Amino acid sequence: MAKETVVLAYSGGLDTSCILLWLLEQGYDVVAYMANIGQEEDFDEAKKKATKIGAKKVIIEDLRESFVKEFVWPAVSSGLIYESRYLLGTSLARPCISLGLVQAARKEGATYVSHGATGKGNDQVRFELSCYALWPQVKILAPWRIREFTERFQGRQDLLQYAASHGIPVPVTTKAPWSMDANLMHISYESGILEDPSQAAPPEIYQMTTDPMKSPDTPTLLEITFKNGVPASVKNLTDGRGPYTNPLEMFIYLNKVAGQNGVGRIDIVENRFLGLKSRGVYETPGGTILHQAHVDLEAFCLDREVLRLKSYLRDKMADYVYNGFWFSPECEFVRGSIQLSQEHVTGWVRVQLYKGTALAVSRNSLVALYNQSLVSMDEHGDFEPEDATGFIKTHAIRLKEFQRFKTQAANLNK
Repeated sequence: MAKETVVLAYSGGLDTSCILLWLLEQGYDVVAYMANIGQEEDFDEAKKKATKIGAKKVIIEDLRESFVKEFVWPAVSSGLIYESRYLLGTSLARPCISLGLVQAARKEGATYVSHGATGKGNDQVRFELSCYALWPQVKILAPWRIREFTERFQGRQDLLQYAASHGIPVPVTTKAPWSMDANLMHISYESGILEDPSQAAPPEIYQMTTDPMKSPDTPTLLEITFKNGVPASVKNLTDGRGPYTNPLEMFIYLNKVAGQNGVGRIDIVENRFLGLKSRGVYETPGGTILHQAHVDLEAFCLDREVLRLKSYLRDKMADYVYNGFWFSPECEFVRGSIQLSQEHVTGWVRVQLYKGTALAVSRNSLVALYNQSLVSMDEHGDFEPEDATGFIKTHAIRLKEFQRFKTQAANLNK
């Protein structure tokens, strides 16, 4: 009888290397699928490792450009930020990887798709909901939810011992046992010593950003242009580099210059979809700059009520993306609605980078709602000052009535 084929979302790290071997022990043929979404990875070495472990085939696919254009750019134009702090780097990567994973599985005639996401985390939900949405007939093998696997492996220490006993080299050691996930958008760190939120992350953990205290003593000024809410170009006004207009090149450059200036670090406790709280340390250099610039330009270009409504939809979409519903009807609807709001978000923003901060210092647009003559303190323009009297008195009615109510209530209670 022919073996059933599993396509494994393979990173080359500890979990998926051990899972690859474990799946082989269970009698499956395994195709290792690696998506290049900008992580610093020796893909040739990872391919050799997977082949040595026993993978039937190793597929390496460069998804960097599609990741930026189809996932990062929509996130920027939507202003996505989860719980006001997290820019969703991992959350955006999962549906991108799932697209490639499902396409590979169908092409290889696989029965199953597998992944190394843990049973307590968000990624299991993101991968599986994306795969089911893209291929309703798919079957999922999630080892961290299979009793035979979880009884054998309690956690990372057991995996480290398993890898060592089978000669599997892994980048994690017992001396620095934290988990890391990297892509063009960010690097996230969790697990190990980071599970204690009262302890600061060790300085050596950071890989994309310079310590802000050690970053350059002079600021860097960037000019970022948007067209219909989407980043269109980046130019460094300090050293003259650019403009960069290719999306991938633009984002790589932003990561570099932001990282040099220590921009994009956060250390937070967040609420996972499953109901658990977790501590995560993130580096999102380029994404932080674009988010700050886009928020600034939106306030300049959008009507007040449209901006408030869009902000509500932004928060809803951030939840959908974080929770794994990128391919859901509700996310598609909200994404389309937000896109309508971006029709006139066109212009440039100048952002100053300095010791960990990204500060918008000026902006301009040919279609902004900002009216300098109308708002000026040096001329009346079309504004009639006496009209403000009626405006204030009308709003004061409610406040006066509430004061009357409080006085009556206090007298009744004497």
